[in-house]
Amino acid sequence: MLVIDLQGALLRSDLGLEALFSDPGKTLRHLRDIRSWRMSELSQLVADAEVDYASLPYDQDVLNQALAARARGEKIYLVADSIADHAAGIASHLGFDGVVAPADLVAGALPFAPDSIARISSQNGRSRASLKTWANALRVYQYAKNTLVFVPAVTAHQMSLSALGYALLAFLAFSACASGAYLMNDLLDLAADRQHPTKRHRALAAGTLPIAHALIAIPALWLFAVAASLCISGLFVAVLGAYLATTIAYSLVLKRKMLVDVVTLAGLYSLRIIAGAVAVGVVLSEWLLMFSLFVFTSLALIKRFSELSMRQGAGLADPANRDYRISDLSVIAAMAAASGMNAVIVFSLYVSSSTVATLYSRPWMLWLLNPLLLYWFGRALMMAHRREMPDDPILYTFRDGASRITVAAMICIMLAAI
Repeated sequence: MLVIDLQGALLRSDLGLEALFSDPGKTLRHLRDIRSWRMSELSQLVADAEVDYASLPYDQDVLNQALAARARGEKIYLVADSIADHAAGIASHLGFDGVVAPADLVAGALPFAPDSIARISSQNGRSRASLKTWANALRVYQYAKNTLVFVPAVTAHQMSLSALGYALLAFLAFSACASGAYLMNDLLDLAADRQHPTKRHRALAAGTLPIAHALIAIPALWLFAVAASLCISGLFVAVLGAYLATTIAYSLVLKRKMLVDVVTLAGLYSLRIIAGAVAVGVVLSEWLLMFSLFVFTSLALIKRFSELSMRQGAGLADPANRDYRISDLSVIAAMAAASGMNAVIVFSLYVSSSTVATLYSRPWMLWLLNPLLLYWFGRALMMAHRREMPDDPILYTFRDGASRITVAAMICIMLAAI
């Protein structure tokens, strides 16, 4: 006879919070009324939630012990002190014999002899989430995107310690703000991520980071971002607020709208550059803004192309949480290439303008950047087409040797042209 504690032993998550986030849209609509925050209302919301028991993050070692006990002919019961209907649903899904309450174990009111019990208990405990787990959940590797806040200082040749200090504060503010948004997005996408071939390994989807810890970390990160922003200026706080509001809208609605998600992503990248200009106190160049919009639109389209191409290669159906179809691949590729070429055209017009002469002593050298830009855009699209770009194109640039060499060469040319 084997009894297994559901919370903390078999399930690598909190069942109540899993129920609340099984349909985040329904939960958010419910919580708009302050009266619905009463425990009785929340308990009913949890009880009525439709939980996909097959996708829950079970502890594989505990599950293997249960399967071994089942193979020996033993009966298996779950121990659960709340959410009885969902606990019974999990027991039924896994082929267990039923559910007992902790009080029944103490009182001996059991459907079996108490002297025959072997128990896998939550008292064994779980180790805290590691730093690596937190780093992955906070998407520390995505902080590379936030280096865009340094671009206005570099392009305006404002490289004083004061300017770089404000740019660094802006970098920290955007990184904390983005990490909170990533955690929120993962909470809202729990069900979809668990059906994804790679996203199912994310900390919240896999159960290696408790949902409760994420709910605490999100406001803490955003408060830090606000504190860092206040050290810069009120205008920077407004720009960061626009970034956060757009990010939340993207997570809740916009990412499910065809092409609206691409335009939104391009706008979020451009907001980082705008924030960098505000932080350093330089006038944002219209040329830089136009160039950025085309560049980031191309990269966002390449990202969608890569995701769809990966699904096609894995034999998966069209994504359920994106308004795209695998049959859209050719159109997305054409739009990505067109946006990239437009970025090169804008840069060429910039090099031909009178503005360049005031910033560079050897502006003719900037023409050498055009073939490098053409190569970089073309390579990114080709790698996505070959299904060799598993992540965001900007992150891929930091990891891909040829792309790193290309970017380094562009930086050297710009420095030589000054």
